Amino acid sequence: MISVIMLTYNRENLVGRAIESILNQTFRDFEFIMVDNGSTDRSGAIADEYAAKDSRIRVLHCRCGNIGSGRNAGLDAAQGDYIAFVDDDDTCEPDFLEFLYKLAVENNAAVSICGTLSNSSDQRASTDIVEQMTVMNTQQAIITLMWRKLYNTGFPTKLIDSSLFRNIRFAETGKYDDISLMYKVLAGAKTVAYHGMPKYHVYRHAGNNSSVTTKDNLITAEYLDAYRKAYRERTHWLGARFPNQSDYWWYFYWSFQISMVNKIVTNKIKNCEIHLAEIRSELAENRSRFLNSSHILDFEKKWMEIYVKAR
Repeated sequence: MISVIMLTYNRENLVGRAIESILNQTFRDFEFIMVDNGSTDRSGAIADEYAAKDSRIRVLHCRCGNIGSGRNAGLDAAQGDYIAFVDDDDTCEPDFLEFLYKLAVENNAAVSICGTLSNSSDQRASTDIVEQMTVMNTQQAIITLMWRKLYNTGFPTKLIDSSLFRNIRFAETGKYDDISLMYKVLAGAKTVAYHGMPKYHVYRHAGNNSSVTTKDNLITAEYLDAYRKAYRERTHWLGARFPNQSDYWWYFYWSFQISMVNKIVTNKIKNCEIHLAEIRSELAENRSRFLNSSHILDFEKKWMEIYVKAR
C-alpha cells in the first residue's frame, strides 16, 4: 500500500483539483492522508467533504505549523509500505502512483522518481519530454541530486520506501525543509530509479512556498540564513558519511555560494549586504580549492574572477 500525504493550508480554490487527481489514480491500493495545517479558509472543510465520500481519505486537523510539522504528522499516521507527498496546488497524471510503483518494484529501488511539468497562471506547460531512465546507487543518486538537472530536493515526484523515514523527520522550524532532508533519504537508499516521463504537474503562482527558489529577485536575508545553514550542515554531514566524495560535497557548497553572489549583485538585492560580505570572504579563503576543483564550470570561474578578489 502507498500512503499519499497532502498538506493543505488556505488553498480552497486549488485543493479540490489536487484531491481529485489522487482519487482518479489507476493504482488503487493507497491511503490518502490529508493534513489541514490550521487553514482559516474552507480548505479543511473541503478535505472533510471528500473524506465523507471516500474511506481512503483521513483528515488530520492540526494547529498552524510549518510544512515540516504538517508532513511529520502525516508520516506519523502513515501505514503504507511507500510514501508519496503531493502538494495541494499541484496535480498528477492518472498513472502517477502506478508509474512510480512499477519503477520501484522493477528496479528493486527504495526511491523512484518521475519527471515534472510546470504550469504557471499565465503560461502553459512545456511539451518537451525527456524519456531518460537511470538506475543509481546511493552516492550516484546524491551527486545527481546536487547537480539539479534530473531532479531536485522537492519531495513530490518521488515514491519512497517508508522504512527510510524510520529515524528521520522534517525540521519543524523554518520554511525550506526539503533541502535539509532529501539527501538523508537518498543516503539510506541502496538503489534509486529515475525516469524522466513527467507524471507530476507543478503549478507556479505567487503563493508558492518555492517561489523564492525559482525567482532570483525574491531572495531575502531570511532565505540566505536558512539556505547557507542547510548547505553547511549538508556538506559536513555528507563528508562524514561519504568521505570518499568530499571533493564533490565541497564543490557543490562553493558552487551554491558563488551563485548567490551572482544573484545578489545582478538583481541588486537589498538587505543582504552582510551575507554578501561573508560569502565573498569564505570564497576568498577557499579560492584556490574551488578554482582547482575538477568539477568547477567555466562560468563559475568567470564569476570568481569578477566577484571575489584574490587575497
